[in-house]
Amino acid sequence: MPVRAGSKGLPGKNLRLIEGKPLFRLAVEQGLRVADECVVSTDIPEILHAVMPERCRVLPRCPEIAADDAPMESVIKDIIEHEGFDEEILVLLQATSPLRLDEDVERVILCHEQGGGDLVMTVTLADVGILKYGMLRDGKFLPISRPEFCFTNRQSLPPVYRPNGAVYAFTAAAFRSNGGFPRQRIAAVEMPAERSRDIDTLEDFAAVCQTLRQRGRPIHQSRPERPIRKAS
Repeated sequence: MPVRAGSKGLPGKNLRLIEGKPLFRLAVEQGLRVADECVVSTDIPEILHAVMPERCRVLPRCPEIAADDAPMESVIKDIIEHEGFDEEILVLLQATSPLRLDEDVERVILCHEQGGGDLVMTVTLADVGILKYGMLRDGKFLPISRPEFCFTNRQSLPPVYRPNGAVYAFTAAAFRSNGGFPRQRIAAVEMPAERSRDIDTLEDFAAVCQTLRQRGRPIHQSRPERPIRKAS
């Protein structure tokens, strides 16, 4: 579970309280419900010195992989090398997606276990208008998709999905052999837009708090019984 100190859009967001708990703590608790153990990679002093639940370990993140431009793959690589993971299924949970349900995570894990893909991630419906977009190169318009989509009515365009960043599942072995996230066979599990909001601004934070108040019910289910070791 990557939890970084720096945030331009909402400083200190991972320590902000939701339902009386820091944002990162909600993700840790969910990780321990759906996985056998949880690893938190962070450079936040309050988390580094916090008393964590059993089966949860905190891994200090060095400055080189805590910068704004540090790729997520470098953080995952650091966790894998430090923990010695190999064939385990790793479940990456973003702390900034607190509307995610346990069942969303379980569906991703199940899809991976059933061979759905080397990498399984959550997605949500996006604006189909992106199929009309393109890039400019030397004054020429290069469609990012099929050229005919640029002139197709929006209602006739196929559905488009975007990664929502809530859940990713892959094995440490696949990550290591690919030198990063597996890219050959990517499977997707759809999440509705109302559970896909990521906290990056104060507006996002307020909207998430409002949604949780309206939900008015527990956001978790029982932990699965299968003895599979995973890390988040």
